[in-house]
Amino acid sequence: MAKLFEPLTIKNVTFKNRIVMAPMCMYESEQEDGFVTDWHRIHYPARAVGGTGLIILEATAVQQQGRISARDLGIWQDGHIEGLAELVRLMEPYGAKSGIQLAHAGRKATVDGDIHAPSSIAFNESYKTPVEMTAADIAETVEAFRQAAIRAGHAGFDVIELHAAHGYLLNEFLSPLSNKRTDDYGGSAENRYRFLREVIDAVNDVWQKPLFVRISAHDYTEGGMTPEQYLEMAVWMKEQGVDLVDVSSGALVPAKIPVYPGYQVPFAETIKHGANMATGAVGLITNPLHAEEILQNDRADLIFLARELLRDPYWPYRASKELDAEIDVPVPYKRGWI
Repeated sequence: MAKLFEPLTIKNVTFKNRIVMAPMCMYESEQEDGFVTDWHRIHYPARAVGGTGLIILEATAVQQQGRISARDLGIWQDGHIEGLAELVRLMEPYGAKSGIQLAHAGRKATVDGDIHAPSSIAFNESYKTPVEMTAADIAETVEAFRQAAIRAGHAGFDVIELHAAHGYLLNEFLSPLSNKRTDDYGGSAENRYRFLREVIDAVNDVWQKPLFVRISAHDYTEGGMTPEQYLEMAVWMKEQGVDLVDVSSGALVPAKIPVYPGYQVPFAETIKHGANMATGAVGLITNPLHAEEILQNDRADLIFLARELLRDPYWPYRASKELDAEIDVPVPYKRGWI
């Protein structure tokens, strides 16, 4: 059996294969409300029918002011639970596990009113200048992540991923490029990690299933974070009970990024072996043979696909053909995959 289609158990959840749909913003909620719409009811279950082992919902805001856009999904109130639970129910019959990415956009929020960040520095001239968070703001946001995790549990999700990448709030605290604080949340690596540490602890207080963290392992800018610097933080995550680091990169500050198929895989490999923990590889992985090579050579444990699953919801079926792997196919589709 190709390793791509081998089951993997993390904590108390078994994934039927190593294929993950990475979180991708859909911008399809109705203006301001954060609720699930028919778009989500079609989009996510389609990838479950298509054979994906784990489907992680888009960045879902833990606070209304923490949305990337006014049309993001939300989990900041109990009223959101019903729609999210419906998505879990629709995906489950096809063997897909469900995940949700809990997020706060920080200085990259584009909603009305004040936005918040570790320091009062705009992302670029097109974004608003954020308000520097007070200690009370930080405590309130940590609690928002905890409440969101409780709601994710009520909705029935199998995995929570914390979005600490791509220049959003948790990522902003981690990097010295965006965190210029002089209190307990700024300066040293330990202090810059403190906010994420508190969020992880708060989530783990109420969550017993797998916990992933997505990071931007490279800022591609002098003075920014590198994969080697993230090793230390990955060790701390592991000590706190994080089960897997989803290794992406970039988007903290405007920067030129050299992209090519698998360009982030070496970062996942560095974290995996340096911190001795599970990682996910993501970034222009489109070819099944490439995905298989990453797993066979122990460079990562899960393959995260993003745009490729937008183009082809049935990529797992195609991959099974190319890798000569026998997989279960829903009865109505079997005639197309004999």
